[in-house]
Amino acid sequence: MKAVPIDSHYLLDVLFRLLGTPSPTGYTDRVVHLVCEELERMGVAFELTRRGAIRATLPGEADRPNKAVVAHLDTLGAMVKALKPNGRLQLVPVGHWNARFAEGARCTLYTDIGLHRGTILPMKASGHTFGPEIDTQPSGWDHVEMRIDERVFDLAGLMRLGVHVGDFISIDTQPEITDTGFINSRHLDDKAGAALLLAATKAIKEHDITLPVDCHPLFTISEEVGSGASAALHQDVAEMLTIDNGTTAPGQNSSEFGATICMADMGGPFDYHLTRRIIQICQEFQIPHQRDIFKYYRSDSAAALEAGNDVRTALVTFGIDASHGYERIHRESLESIAELVAIYMQSPPLYARDRFEMSPRTGFSTMPG
Repeated sequence: MKAVPIDSHYLLDVLFRLLGTPSPTGYTDRVVHLVCEELERMGVAFELTRRGAIRATLPGEADRPNKAVVAHLDTLGAMVKALKPNGRLQLVPVGHWNARFAEGARCTLYTDIGLHRGTILPMKASGHTFGPEIDTQPSGWDHVEMRIDERVFDLAGLMRLGVHVGDFISIDTQPEITDTGFINSRHLDDKAGAALLLAATKAIKEHDITLPVDCHPLFTISEEVGSGASAALHQDVAEMLTIDNGTTAPGQNSSEFGATICMADMGGPFDYHLTRRIIQICQEFQIPHQRDIFKYYRSDSAAALEAGNDVRTALVTFGIDASHGYERIHRESLESIAELVAIYMQSPPLYARDRFEMSPRTGFSTMPG
């Protein structure tokens, strides 16, 4: 194993292109095409599931046991719940996010015949009209509406525009990177993960690194609604490293710098041996890192296990402030994790016996104590 240079300019470029491509869960085709084009440009073979999850392949000296590294392309968003008599739209969220972060958001409505720009607003949006009531009104998805930037003021107007219940709405990301290296945007979860996985894949290809076993960069399309990596895996995959966001908040040990290794989430502990392998790589290659546990969190790893995949899983995260809201990360974290992923791709399988789904006790792992 050796460290390989990560193309930071490419990482940021592809991140901003991903952020500029709307992909709320259920409306992900365009972002899937973008990632496929990047893989084609690198000369990396890939396949798509029926709905568009991507399984790429970096061939190794052996074809089993495989390993996989996964990030998700889908994001939070909304759908039309009802057409309102005032020409505005009642909404429901796609994924789990609080309506207070939707208030004031610029957004795009996708109908069967076209798209329309608009804004999500609280019911009482003008202090000049409602005075102190704007501060005391309830917060929640039942108390916001979408205002479309069209001359529409009633139900008939909405119908003329071709608006229907179930139409998708994407939320503007409004990305910005500062001179201090901070990246502010919606949907950094998990487009930052997808960008650094592409950057790590690019590094392996460009530096002609020989891998010990096949490695599959995976890009899933339904993590925000829970199914995630339940598809795209096959039975030869013995190890899966998930890349996602870690929460920097009071009571957490995550950081916006370096790599945060998650030891457990609401699905339970991650694989002991694979997690220690990730920590050992950080220690050996002096990659800044810390450990954390997330109580109200799940990822592609949980989806893979719940679908019945017998795969060792670990989770590495970039620290993100205000997750599922107005998110912020630091570019150093993305670079650290991209370096970590590129090294992990080069690592040998944890255990030779893992190439079989079932095998004798010989070679089975042990733990201290």
